[in-house]
Amino acid sequence: MITFIVSVLILIGGYFIYGRYVERHFGTDPERQTPAYAREDGVDYQPMPTWKVFVIQFLNIAGLGPIFGAIMGAAYGPAAYLWIVFGCIFMGAAHDFFSGMLSIRGGGTNMPDIIGENLGRRMRTVMNIVVSFLLLAVGVSFVTGPADLIASLSGVDKEIWLYVIFAYYILATLLPVDKIIGSVYPFMGAALLFMALGVGVMLVAGALNGSLELVELTPATLKNWHSDPQNNILIPMLFVVVSCGAISGFHSTQSPLMARCLKNEKYARPVFYGSMIAEGIVAIIWATAAMAYFGGPEGLNDAATNGIMINGVLTKVTPAIAVDLICRSWLGKLGAVIAIIGVIACPVTSGDTAFRSLRLTIADFLKSDQKPLLKRLVVSIPIFVVAFVCCKLDFSTIWKYVGISNQVLATIVLWTVAAYFIKKGKAHWMCSIPATFLTFVCVSYFIMAPHSGGGLHLSPALGYLTGASVAVGLFIFCVVKARRNA
Repeated sequence: MITFIVSVLILIGGYFIYGRYVERHFGTDPERQTPAYAREDGVDYQPMPTWKVFVIQFLNIAGLGPIFGAIMGAAYGPAAYLWIVFGCIFMGAAHDFFSGMLSIRGGGTNMPDIIGENLGRRMRTVMNIVVSFLLLAVGVSFVTGPADLIASLSGVDKEIWLYVIFAYYILATLLPVDKIIGSVYPFMGAALLFMALGVGVMLVAGALNGSLELVELTPATLKNWHSDPQNNILIPMLFVVVSCGAISGFHSTQSPLMARCLKNEKYARPVFYGSMIAEGIVAIIWATAAMAYFGGPEGLNDAATNGIMINGVLTKVTPAIAVDLICRSWLGKLGAVIAIIGVIACPVTSGDTAFRSLRLTIADFLKSDQKPLLKRLVVSIPIFVVAFVCCKLDFSTIWKYVGISNQVLATIVLWTVAAYFIKKGKAHWMCSIPATFLTFVCVSYFIMAPHSGGGLHLSPALGYLTGASVAVGLFIFCVVKARRNA
């Protein structure tokens, strides 16, 4: 239990200590008018209460990421604690904060334009394609996943639920941000937080009364516990499997949505940095719960590989099944209801904003004013036609690239912020060092990961050497660039 409690306390301390340092280094200005007022249009740009902006941002970036990703990361053992805690504080939260602030300073611009402004026009074109693919992939996956689950629970054909979810997504994408997203999200956020806090309380209670044994992070447990370590090498696989709980490029596509609704820059740290810290805490809770419920990482791996008996049927445990089992066992009937709401609603609340972000990204590229409904329809209809067609296909081939795409985008965003600081004559280390690490992770992943994961499945030695070479090379280039601009 010591590791669990200390991890949560370090995350909270990171918000107050490193979060303030990040805020001061960027230089937020409470007197500066935000895009919510400067470009208010009653659709995408409009001031909203800060607490509501926080909840929306939290759900936008969370979804099922800090739950499912953390459970899959727990299969690697207590090493996941280190990545979630320090990745969240020094990389993910800073990444989300800078994404939001650069969007605010750019008048609510989306990430491709921010990257293009700092890394060149060619990168803007490339990133429009990359970001559009990622948003479409996330949106489609968060249609089919909930539709499958609701169909299995209700007995109603999946096709019907696809239409229902799509209808909701279309409305959430087209209507002003406060009409559906601003009204529904507080309730969904409450469900997600209740589920996480309830599980967290039961973890502590179980550890105190001896009914649960929480695995501690020690030199002996700091190893790869995965049942298939040959294809799931701790470094770099863990850093890709657990993305949303530590750092995820998808978040940079969501921050501009709330950058257009924030009333004052002084709230940027609570909203952008704070929501990522909250997500890190949720990830810590679920990683710990997964290990504790199944008797440690070995038990979790065995349940996922060989299965356990559920209602007389041998069933391999997936993250969704793990969430259901944990909530039913620890939170009772209410927990079962909350689990269903969470597993269904969380992806939906990321899917709708993925499509909304895609609309705005394409609109910015086309320089299309999105205040008139007709222009929103012109951009949105083709998006949903393509998305609906993709729902009919086997999307697993594309989805396997989404995890690494998240980290590639996060890497580019960190290099972008480093370039921004260099232009401003400020120290770039808080972004260039994390960017160097993530560059190593991404390059080595592409070389080492199995074909099923989107990699070349070559030797780890080649992966580490190539990843380190590329990462160090880019870091040296960044340092030289900074000195020339000094």
